[in-house]
Amino acid sequence: MTHNKFLSENLKKPQVMGILNVTPDSFSDGGKFATFDKALTQVAQMISDGADIIDIGGESTRPGAVDVSEKDELARVIPLLKAIKKKFTIRVSIDTSKAEVMSQAIIHGADIINDVRALQNDGCLAVLANSNVPVCLMHMQGLPRSMQENPQYDDVIDDIKQFFIERIKVCEQAGIKRERLILDPGFGFGKTLEQNYQLLAQLSQFKDLGLPILSGTSRKSMIGNLLARNVDERLAGSITTAIIATQHNASIIRVHDIKETVDALKILSMTAKYQ
Repeated sequence: MTHNKFLSENLKKPQVMGILNVTPDSFSDGGKFATFDKALTQVAQMISDGADIIDIGGESTRPGAVDVSEKDELARVIPLLKAIKKKFTIRVSIDTSKAEVMSQAIIHGADIINDVRALQNDGCLAVLANSNVPVCLMHMQGLPRSMQENPQYDDVIDDIKQFFIERIKVCEQAGIKRERLILDPGFGFGKTLEQNYQLLAQLSQFKDLGLPILSGTSRKSMIGNLLARNVDERLAGSITTAIIATQHNASIIRVHDIKETVDALKILSMTAKYQ
């Protein structure tokens, strides 16, 4: 199956993308799966729980996160990718903004590149243009270290939509076909609490771009700050936002709590038959 066909065929129903952070400083599970064996054990559990895609991240993008060197990120991500591809039959996404990490990931069988910087870093467009792998373009205002200091928009939906239109155009001009693109509005990446919930409520407004939408709200501060819940107490909020996103046209739901999200989406799908 070609990667382009993968998008058209596999996104007919919402896909659950399980988050696997192999970083010591991730906001939610920092250090928990940073060792190789623990990460592989977690992959087996995620597959058992019903994940459709595993999203591996070797650099934290939480607010205030420090940069990781290319060498360190490659060492965290590539051996794990190779092992997963050898041991399991599961689609793997690599969450990175570095061209060399993207290149090595594609060589070793990555099914999706997930870039919080939407291929704006040096060399990234060229790497993807020389492949046929789908890529997720995320919107972020500012950079992880400072993005939450004072985010401002004229109109949050329209501004993000214009960003996507521009990035789609740049990708197409670089030789990346439109049908390979996935869009992520970037919940929590340079947005206030109110802007995040407006974005969630109006997610279907991106439908007219004609591309799959990825939604990632799992355990984020938009849940914690609204409910006054610590990061390990955000399950109900994470599932609720996942359901709302699915109802508003999201094709991929990126989550930490796979089993619970899969259960919730099964109930949503069952009831949708009778609407």
